[in-house]
Amino acid sequence: MKILPFTIPKSKNDLLILQEDIGGAFYDQLHQHKELQLSYIEEGEGTLIVGDTISFYQKGDIIVLGENLPHVFISDSDKTKRSTMLSVFFTKASFGHDFFNIEELKELGSFFEKSEHGFKVTAGVTNTIVLFEQLFKARKLERFILFFQLLAQINKSKIEGLSSFSNTNIYGDRQGRRMSAVFEYTINNFQHTITLEEIAQEAAMTKNAFCKYFKKCTNKTYVTFLNEMRIEESCKLINRKNELSMAEIAELSGFQNISNFNRKFKQIKNKTPREFRKENVL
Repeated sequence: MKILPFTIPKSKNDLLILQEDIGGAFYDQLHQHKELQLSYIEEGEGTLIVGDTISFYQKGDIIVLGENLPHVFISDSDKTKRSTMLSVFFTKASFGHDFFNIEELKELGSFFEKSEHGFKVTAGVTNTIVLFEQLFKARKLERFILFFQLLAQINKSKIEGLSSFSNTNIYGDRQGRRMSAVFEYTINNFQHTITLEEIAQEAAMTKNAFCKYFKKCTNKTYVTFLNEMRIEESCKLINRKNELSMAEIAELSGFQNISNFNRKFKQIKNKTPREFRKENVL
């Protein structure tokens, strides 16, 4: 897995690119592209890496990714047999370089600012899904109108940021291979102890060089990234497995003891695991 400078296929006359991904898993290579991406998860769940941050996605999610923001959807193949995602791709220049600067569209400026970090819609999801489904069934003129209704709907919805900083670098092949090896190893082994020496070896670097390199690429330490990965896994388990005790969830997420788990959860989510469970599990 490497960060690929991915090209979205399109005809020269199309301003919008509509894509439907159907299969056992989504495109699972860490990649980036010049287009903004609006996606609706019809079916499936798994881990989502956007920029410097790990989270998870599930059925019903609306996700927006900015230009050249590295990302990958890693499906939980053991939990779902089918993954379906509807996506719309476009650039700010798709309709002309100054199109979004006209007075009538200036309020969408906040949408583009938020997209730089990537975000997930947390309220107004039902209306957004209806527009997505209509867009994919519409003819060209109606599609154009529905697209701007979709942008307006998303722009006024409540959101949750996906990445803590915008990353507009175009990754080279060597950097891509290194970061992908680190992400892949972390995803496959976070439930166990991972030492800095271990992960540095995956990047073919010394421990000190790796620590500096990872901090430069993600704006955080590897230990912080690893803890975030484990906390996101614990959130999935809390949502999915209400019968598990917090001690069991902590162990399955890679934490050696419950006190460390509680402390890191509160630090990252600004609430305790029990508060999270109360808010998210009926």
